[in-house]
Amino acid sequence: MDFLSIIGLVMGLGAICTSMTLDGGNLFALLQLSAAIIVLGGTFAAVLLQTPLSIFLRGLKMAMWVFLPPNNDMPELLRQLTDWLRIARHQFVLALDPVAEQQTDPFIKQALRLVVDGVEAPQIRTVLESNIVTSSHEEMLAAEMYEAMGGYAPTVGILGAVMGLITVMAHLDDPSKLGEGIATAFVATVYGVGSANLLFLPIASKLKFHVKRRVRRFEMITEGMIGIAVLESPLQLEMRLRSFLEHGGGEGGEGVAEDAAPANPSPAGAD
Repeated sequence: MDFLSIIGLVMGLGAICTSMTLDGGNLFALLQLSAAIIVLGGTFAAVLLQTPLSIFLRGLKMAMWVFLPPNNDMPELLRQLTDWLRIARHQFVLALDPVAEQQTDPFIKQALRLVVDGVEAPQIRTVLESNIVTSSHEEMLAAEMYEAMGGYAPTVGILGAVMGLITVMAHLDDPSKLGEGIATAFVATVYGVGSANLLFLPIASKLKFHVKRRVRRFEMITEGMIGIAVLESPLQLEMRLRSFLEHGGGEGGEGVAEDAAPANPSPAGAD
Protein backbone atom coordinates (compact mmCIF):
# COMPACT_ATOMS: atom_id res chain seq x y z
CA MET A 1 0.00 0.00 0.00
CA ASP A 2 1.38 3.40 -1.02
CA PHE A 3 0.41 5.54 1.98
CA LEU A 4 2.00 8.66 0.47
CA SER A 5 -0.60 8.60 -2.32
CA ILE A 6 -3.40 8.34 0.21
CA ILE A 7 -1.94 11.14 2.35
CA GLY A 8 -1.43 13.34 -0.70
CA LEU A 9 -5.00 12.86 -1.92
CA VAL A 10 -6.48 13.55 1.53
CA MET A 11 -4.25 16.60 2.04
CA GLY A 12 -5.17 18.05 -1.35
CA LEU A 13 -8.91 17.73 -0.79
CA GLY A 14 -8.54 18.81 2.82
CA ALA A 15 -6.65 21.95 1.85
CA ILE A 16 -9.39 23.01 -0.56
CA CYS A 17 -12.19 22.36 1.93
CA THR A 18 -10.34 24.04 4.81
CA SER A 19 -9.50 27.11 2.75
CA MET A 20 -13.09 27.56 1.66
CA THR A 21 -14.36 27.11 5.20
CA LEU A 22 -11.91 29.67 6.58
CA ASP A 23 -13.05 32.17 3.97
CA GLY A 24 -16.64 31.74 5.14
CA GLY A 25 -17.73 29.75 2.11
CA ASN A 26 -20.23 26.92 1.98
CA LEU A 27 -18.72 23.52 1.18
CA PHE A 28 -21.98 22.36 -0.34
CA ALA A 29 -21.54 25.04 -3.00
CA LEU A 30 -18.79 22.86 -4.46
CA LEU A 31 -21.18 19.96 -4.94
CA GLN A 32 -22.58 20.68 -8.38
CA LEU A 33 -23.70 17.67 -10.40
CA SER A 34 -23.90 19.58 -13.68
CA ALA A 35 -20.30 20.82 -13.31
CA ALA A 36 -19.06 17.32 -12.48
CA ILE A 37 -20.86 15.88 -15.50
CA ILE A 38 -19.39 18.33 -17.98
CA VAL A 39 -15.84 18.22 -16.57
CA LEU A 40 -15.50 14.48 -15.97
CA GLY A 41 -17.69 13.51 -18.91
CA GLY A 42 -15.94 15.88 -21.31
CA THR A 43 -12.48 14.85 -20.11
CA PHE A 44 -13.15 11.14 -20.48
CA ALA A 45 -14.82 11.73 -23.85
CA ALA A 46 -11.72 13.52 -25.16
CA VAL A 47 -9.45 10.74 -23.87
CA LEU A 48 -11.64 8.06 -25.43
CA LEU A 49 -11.43 9.90 -28.72
CA GLN A 50 -7.62 9.92 -28.71
CA THR A 51 -6.85 6.58 -27.02
CA PRO A 52 -7.12 3.05 -28.46
CA LEU A 53 -9.37 0.75 -26.45
CA SER A 54 -6.54 -1.59 -25.39
CA ILE A 55 -4.50 1.31 -24.01
CA PHE A 56 -7.54 2.80 -22.27
CA LEU A 57 -8.34 -0.50 -20.54
CA ARG A 58 -4.70 -0.97 -19.53
CA GLY A 59 -4.68 2.54 -18.11
CA LEU A 60 -7.72 1.76 -15.98
CA LYS A 61 -6.03 -1.39 -14.64
CA MET A 62 -2.78 0.45 -13.96
CA ALA A 63 -4.60 3.12 -11.90
CA MET A 64 -4.49 0.79 -8.91
CA TRP A 65 -0.69 1.09 -8.94
CA VAL A 66 -1.11 4.54 -7.39
CA PHE A 67 -2.24 2.93 -4.14
CA LEU A 68 -1.16 -0.71 -4.64
CA PRO A 69 2.13 -0.50 -6.57
CA PRO A 70 3.88 -3.56 -8.03
CA ASN A 71 6.16 -5.23 -5.51
CA ASN A 72 9.79 -4.14 -5.65
CA ASP A 73 11.33 -7.63 -5.55
CA MET A 74 14.63 -6.70 -7.15
CA PRO A 75 16.76 -7.57 -4.08
CA GLU A 76 15.12 -10.99 -3.97
CA LEU A 77 15.58 -11.38 -7.72
CA LEU A 78 19.29 -10.71 -7.32
CA ARG A 79 19.53 -13.62 -4.88
CA GLN A 80 17.47 -15.88 -7.13
CA LEU A 81 19.51 -15.10 -10.22
CA THR A 82 22.80 -15.83 -8.50
CA ASP A 83 21.35 -19.04 -7.05
CA TRP A 84 20.24 -20.13 -10.52
CA LEU A 85 23.71 -19.32 -11.81
CA ARG A 86 25.24 -21.62 -9.18
CA ILE A 87 22.90 -24.40 -10.27
CA ALA A 88 23.87 -23.87 -13.91
CA ARG A 89 27.59 -23.87 -13.11
CA HIS A 90 27.38 -26.97 -10.93
CA GLN A 91 24.85 -29.01 -12.93
CA PHE A 92 24.69 -27.18 -16.29
CA VAL A 93 21.74 -25.14 -17.58
CA LEU A 94 19.42 -28.12 -18.14
CA ALA A 95 19.07 -28.35 -14.36
CA LEU A 96 17.09 -25.07 -14.53
CA ASP A 97 14.25 -26.69 -16.48
CA PRO A 98 12.22 -27.51 -13.31
CA VAL A 99 12.90 -23.99 -12.05
CA ALA A 100 11.48 -22.50 -15.26
CA GLU A 101 8.31 -24.56 -14.96
CA GLN A 102 7.70 -23.28 -11.43
CA GLN A 103 7.82 -19.59 -12.40
CA THR A 104 4.61 -17.56 -12.38
CA ASP A 105 6.21 -14.44 -13.88
CA PRO A 106 5.85 -14.79 -17.68
CA PHE A 107 8.99 -12.75 -18.39
CA ILE A 108 11.19 -14.79 -16.04
CA LYS A 109 9.71 -18.04 -17.33
CA GLN A 110 10.39 -17.10 -20.93
CA ALA A 111 13.92 -15.97 -20.10
CA LEU A 112 14.73 -19.22 -18.28
CA ARG A 113 13.29 -21.25 -21.15
CA LEU A 114 15.62 -19.48 -23.56
CA VAL A 115 18.59 -20.29 -21.33
CA VAL A 116 17.57 -23.93 -20.87
CA ASP A 117 17.05 -24.36 -24.62
CA GLY A 118 20.65 -23.31 -25.21
CA VAL A 119 19.91 -20.09 -27.08
CA GLU A 120 23.04 -17.97 -27.52
CA ALA A 121 23.45 -14.96 -25.24
CA PRO A 122 23.09 -12.31 -28.01
CA GLN A 123 19.82 -13.87 -29.18
CA ILE A 124 18.54 -14.03 -25.58
CA ARG A 125 19.26 -10.34 -25.19
CA THR A 126 17.52 -9.50 -28.48
CA VAL A 127 14.35 -11.42 -27.61
CA LEU A 128 14.05 -10.12 -24.05
CA GLU A 129 14.86 -6.52 -24.93
CA SER A 130 12.23 -6.62 -27.68
CA ASN A 131 9.65 -7.75 -25.12
CA ILE A 132 10.73 -5.01 -22.72
CA VAL A 133 10.36 -2.31 -25.37
CA THR A 134 6.91 -3.51 -26.41
CA SER A 135 5.57 -3.86 -22.86
CA SER A 136 7.03 -0.60 -21.55
CA HIS A 137 5.79 1.33 -24.60
CA GLU A 138 2.20 0.24 -24.03
CA GLU A 139 2.40 0.91 -20.29
CA MET A 140 3.88 4.35 -20.89
CA LEU A 141 1.06 5.18 -23.30
CA ALA A 142 -1.42 4.12 -20.61
CA ALA A 143 0.29 6.43 -18.10
CA GLU A 144 0.29 9.29 -20.61
CA MET A 145 -3.48 8.87 -20.89
CA TYR A 146 -3.80 10.43 -17.44
CA GLU A 147 -1.40 13.16 -18.47
CA ALA A 148 -3.73 13.95 -21.36
CA MET A 149 -6.67 14.03 -18.95
CA GLY A 150 -4.74 16.57 -16.90
CA GLY A 151 -4.48 18.73 -20.00
CA TYR A 152 -8.11 18.43 -21.04
CA ALA A 153 -9.78 18.88 -17.64
CA PRO A 154 -8.96 22.59 -17.06
CA THR A 155 -10.09 23.51 -20.57
CA VAL A 156 -13.33 21.57 -20.22
CA GLY A 157 -13.77 23.26 -16.83
CA ILE A 158 -13.55 26.68 -18.49
CA LEU A 159 -16.07 25.49 -21.07
CA GLY A 160 -18.41 24.53 -18.23
CA ALA A 161 -17.95 27.92 -16.61
CA VAL A 162 -18.77 29.73 -19.85
CA MET A 163 -21.87 27.58 -20.35
CA GLY A 164 -22.94 28.39 -16.79
CA LEU A 165 -22.50 32.10 -17.40
CA ILE A 166 -24.57 31.86 -20.54
CA THR A 167 -27.36 30.36 -18.45
CA VAL A 168 -26.97 33.13 -15.86
CA MET A 169 -27.07 35.86 -18.50
CA ALA A 170 -30.30 34.40 -19.80
CA HIS A 171 -31.92 35.11 -16.42
CA LEU A 172 -30.85 38.71 -15.85
CA ASP A 173 -34.45 39.55 -15.13
CA ASP A 174 -33.99 38.01 -11.65
CA PRO A 175 -30.98 39.78 -10.01
CA SER A 176 -31.45 37.83 -6.77
CA LYS A 177 -30.16 34.69 -8.45
CA LEU A 178 -27.16 36.21 -10.22
CA GLY A 179 -24.67 35.69 -7.40
CA GLU A 180 -25.60 32.07 -6.83
CA GLY A 181 -25.66 31.38 -10.56
CA ILE A 182 -22.20 32.85 -11.15
CA ALA A 183 -20.77 30.90 -8.22
CA THR A 184 -22.24 27.70 -9.62
CA ALA A 185 -20.76 28.44 -13.04
CA PHE A 186 -17.23 28.76 -11.69
CA VAL A 187 -17.46 25.46 -9.82
CA ALA A 188 -16.77 23.79 -13.17
CA THR A 189 -13.43 25.64 -13.31
CA VAL A 190 -12.60 24.42 -9.81
CA TYR A 191 -13.40 20.86 -10.84
CA GLY A 192 -11.29 21.13 -13.99
CA VAL A 193 -8.20 22.74 -12.49
CA GLY A 194 -8.44 20.77 -9.24
CA SER A 195 -8.85 17.36 -10.87
CA ALA A 196 -5.99 18.05 -13.28
CA ASN A 197 -3.45 19.19 -10.70
CA LEU A 198 -4.51 17.11 -7.70
CA LEU A 199 -5.51 13.90 -9.47
CA PHE A 200 -4.76 13.28 -13.14
CA LEU A 201 -1.25 14.76 -13.47
CA PRO A 202 0.03 13.23 -10.17
CA ILE A 203 -1.40 9.85 -11.22
CA ALA A 204 0.42 10.10 -14.55
CA SER A 205 3.74 10.87 -12.84
CA LYS A 206 3.32 8.05 -10.32
CA LEU A 207 2.49 5.52 -13.04
CA LYS A 208 5.48 6.62 -15.13
CA PHE A 209 7.72 6.03 -12.11
CA HIS A 210 6.41 2.49 -11.71
CA VAL A 211 6.76 1.78 -15.43
CA LYS A 212 10.39 2.89 -15.38
CA ARG A 213 11.07 0.76 -12.30
CA ARG A 214 9.49 -2.26 -13.99
CA VAL A 215 11.72 -1.67 -17.02
CA ARG A 216 14.74 -1.60 -14.72
CA ARG A 217 13.56 -4.89 -13.19
CA PHE A 218 13.22 -6.49 -16.62
CA GLU A 219 16.67 -5.22 -17.60
CA MET A 220 18.10 -6.73 -14.43
CA ILE A 221 16.51 -10.08 -15.26
CA THR A 222 17.90 -9.88 -18.80
CA GLU A 223 21.44 -9.24 -17.58
CA GLY A 224 21.08 -12.06 -15.06
CA MET A 225 19.97 -14.52 -17.75
CA ILE A 226 22.87 -13.48 -19.97
CA GLY A 227 25.22 -14.17 -17.07
CA ILE A 228 23.65 -17.60 -16.55
CA ALA A 229 23.85 -18.41 -20.26
CA VAL A 230 27.61 -17.71 -20.38
CA LEU A 231 28.20 -19.26 -16.92
CA GLU A 232 29.57 -16.03 -15.48
CA SER A 233 31.18 -15.90 -12.05
CA PRO A 234 28.48 -15.47 -9.37
CA LEU A 235 30.47 -12.71 -7.69
CA GLN A 236 30.86 -10.83 -10.95
CA LEU A 237 27.16 -11.24 -11.74
CA GLU A 238 26.17 -9.96 -8.32
CA MET A 239 28.35 -6.89 -8.71
CA ARG A 240 26.79 -6.13 -12.10
CA LEU A 241 23.21 -6.67 -10.94
CA ARG A 242 23.59 -4.56 -7.81
CA SER A 243 23.86 -1.51 -10.07
CA PHE A 244 20.18 -2.06 -10.94
CA LEU A 245 19.00 -1.79 -7.35
CA GLU A 246 17.53 1.53 -6.35
CA HIS A 247 19.38 3.54 -3.75
CA GLY A 248 18.61 1.94 -0.42
CA GLY A 249 16.63 -0.82 -2.13
CA GLY A 250 18.87 -3.64 -1.02
CA GLU A 251 17.87 -5.84 1.85
CA GLY A 252 20.76 -6.52 4.13
CA GLY A 253 24.41 -5.92 3.47
CA GLU A 254 25.55 -9.48 3.02
CA GLY A 255 26.66 -10.71 -0.38
CA VAL A 256 24.44 -13.17 -2.14
CA ALA A 257 26.99 -14.71 -4.46
CA GLU A 258 29.29 -16.33 -1.93
CA ASP A 259 29.74 -19.88 -3.07
CA ALA A 260 32.07 -22.68 -2.28
CA ALA A 261 34.16 -24.03 -5.14
CA PRO A 262 32.37 -26.95 -6.82
CA ALA A 263 33.84 -30.42 -6.85
CA ASN A 264 33.76 -30.44 -10.66
CA PRO A 265 34.56 -26.93 -11.90
CA SER A 266 32.57 -25.80 -14.93
CA PRO A 267 34.31 -24.78 -18.16
CA ALA A 268 33.91 -21.15 -17.10
CA GLY A 269 36.20 -21.67 -14.12
CA ALA A 270 35.77 -22.24 -10.39
CA ASP A 271 33.49 -19.96 -8.39
